[in-house]
Amino acid sequence: MKRSGMRARMEPVTHPRGSASKTAALSAALSGAVDLSALKARAEAPQKQPPAPPRAPSADGAAPGAPATAGAVIDVTEATFQADVVERSLQQLVVVDLWAEWCGPCKQLSPVLERLAAESGGAWVLAKVDVDANPRIAQLFGAQSIPTVIAIGGGQPVDAFSGALPEPEIRKWLGSLLDALRDRLPGIKAAEQNGGGVEVPEDPRFTEAEEAFERGDFAAAQSAYERILDVEPANEEAKTALAQVKFTARAEAAGPDAIAKADADPADLDAQLAAADLEVAGQQPEAGFARLIAAVRRTAGDDRNKAREHLVALFELFDPADERVMKARRDLASALY
Repeated sequence: MKRSGMRARMEPVTHPRGSASKTAALSAALSGAVDLSALKARAEAPQKQPPAPPRAPSADGAAPGAPATAGAVIDVTEATFQADVVERSLQQLVVVDLWAEWCGPCKQLSPVLERLAAESGGAWVLAKVDVDANPRIAQLFGAQSIPTVIAIGGGQPVDAFSGALPEPEIRKWLGSLLDALRDRLPGIKAAEQNGGGVEVPEDPRFTEAEEAFERGDFAAAQSAYERILDVEPANEEAKTALAQVKFTARAEAAGPDAIAKADADPADLDAQLAAADLEVAGQQPEAGFARLIAAVRRTAGDDRNKAREHLVALFELFDPADERVMKARRDLASALY
């Protein structure tokens, strides 16, 4: 992928929904006022735009522009925008990612979009545009900041957002788009009917972490998940897995007599923490929660905060809507205030 070091006149958006997400220019694009095909004329003018280099076929042998089978992630230039985005969007949803090498939030968002595109099995494709190398595309959409993400369907923009949104919000956004466009874009139904159309390769980063966990090397598993989160701080799968790894390591380190020791000495906070882990691991979460809430009530300062943080970490192992967690949260609030 070509990445230019030249910085464009854009500033990265560091908050979830940038103020540029609904600029006047982008709103005009979403209403159909921007003619995407204008890039075709520019791309075909040899005096203004050099011809694009030869493009390799996708992994399944399809030629560029074949929407049903082409790769899930493609690099797009001004020269290829018409075929790769406008024409492709007549068959399947195309999500345009405006990014640049110097943009920090882009480095958080792009890996998430790439992974979700691969998971879609052809229902939608991610078109990555380096705004430094292709400034006219960013100008076309009136993008005032990056990352900016625009959904294209039927040859026109249909929705957009700016900033590095959390993965759950992106999934919800994509799901709404696919539902809205399913009857208009045949590629969506075709991909879904084919069970995704392609086999999604396993993420080697998760494979490494899972293999370490299975062989009992919890330190290596924790390190692997932390590396994922260093690149993708909003990766919910890695967050959940990391919490589970940390918990399992603690629970296995606790001796079989941890509960008896804690009951014998309520003032030993470390013993209370270990016992709570063992109770949760033994399918007795209410007992573990109650133990730590009691510790919060009778401690103060650093010890109280340590007990609270440990309890909150245990909550993260469960569905937030779990009645046991909800009750324990209420009891914790009562103990604190």
